[in-house]
Amino acid sequence: MAAQKKTTEADYSMQEKIAALYELQKIDSQIDEINKIKGELPLEVQDLEDEIAGLNTRIGNIEAEIEELNALSKQRRRETDKAQLQIANYKEQQNNVRNNREFDAISKEIEYQELEIELAEKRLKEYAAGIKVKKASLEEAQEVVAERTVDLNAKKAELEGIEAETAAQVEELEAKADIAKKKIDERLLSAYARIRKNVRNGLAVVTVRRDACGGCYNRIPPQRQADIRLGKKLIVCEYCGRILVGGEEESAE
Repeated sequence: MAAQKKTTEADYSMQEKIAALYELQKIDSQIDEINKIKGELPLEVQDLEDEIAGLNTRIGNIEAEIEELNALSKQRRRETDKAQLQIANYKEQQNNVRNNREFDAISKEIEYQELEIELAEKRLKEYAAGIKVKKASLEEAQEVVAERTVDLNAKKAELEGIEAETAAQVEELEAKADIAKKKIDERLLSAYARIRKNVRNGLAVVTVRRDACGGCYNRIPPQRQADIRLGKKLIVCEYCGRILVGGEEESAE
């Protein structure tokens, strides 16, 4: 029976997995270089989107506060109208009182309603001043949103232009990366991703060059180098934690 074609992770030797890891690293490094062209644009776009979202939340809060102050103003005006109507009724009643005691009692009610009107007018002035301040803040926030939106659209257009130019190349590299990943088990892929995240330059797999780690440049002992060249087990640098593979010049030899 013909030998079955390798189709699963378990079919690949450690040497093949390490070689696939190194190939994946080279592909990811090329993608990293393409992403460098974008510079800080993705972060700048995200920052602007976050700022605009925060400003819109603030605008919504200010508009709600203005609406509340307008509602309170309407309520105070209704209270003022009611008090004035009561004053008119009390004054009419004063014309029909039977004694001084009734007259004094109605006078106190009139005085109370006049104080209520005075307080309501004071509150109305406070509400009006508050609305004025909040409208100024609202206009300021809306102006900032308009400015930031212009900046955001410009940066988005620039970023989309770069992505359009590099999309085909990135797609091709990602397809190659998927092929390499099929030869690597999940445990190694997780370790690779973790190391890439933790190192500054994204190099999780490095070669041994001139007897030293290609990531941190610390010297690798001869016996350890021999084990790395054999590729029978995964070996990491004891100084920086990167995965070590034999140099390409060594493979050629």
